[in-house]
Amino acid sequence: GDILILTKPLGVGIVCAASRVGKASDKALSEAVRSMTTLNKYASETMRKYRVHACTDVTGFGFLGHLKEMLRDGCGAVVDTLTVPFIREAAVYAREFIITAAAERNREYLQKYTEFMDVPFSMQELLFDPQTSGGLLIAVDPGDADALLSEIEALGLPCAIVGSFIQSPEKKILIR
Repeated sequence: GDILILTKPLGVGIVCAASRVGKASDKALSEAVRSMTTLNKYASETMRKYRVHACTDVTGFGFLGHLKEMLRDGCGAVVDTLTVPFIREAAVYAREFIITAAAERNREYLQKYTEFMDVPFSMQELLFDPQTSGGLLIAVDPGDADALLSEIEALGLPCAIVGSFIQSPEKKILIR
């Protein structure tokens, strides 16, 4: 029943790939650099006041890879893609198939643990996208989620509640 909070936007890997081929806008690159240079220290210090049961930083295995590692036996997760923070232009680049080889390796490995329910390709790519200095993915008690989110938002971080853990006989992630 824990609630999942993500503290930084996804899409850094895609924006960096777009930059390497001369396609990234200055705005998108600026957002990616801002995300990569924002320390997780402050969100980490803030969450210590709450009933947090698990936390990881989202890096090379992408959002879904790190979420999969948070699952234990009898536990699954549901992700609400409408709330996932991401760099807007990264979705545009993904639709143009400016993606990374690492994201495709993440997709290949995770396909048996994930089920997409009418999720556009671009959002799928954002969820598989490897991040450099990505945000924290926090599993917090439902009674503390709103207060923790408010405190992290007050730090100026583009964070959001992005899903929850569910009971599941399989370590499955449902993405809708």
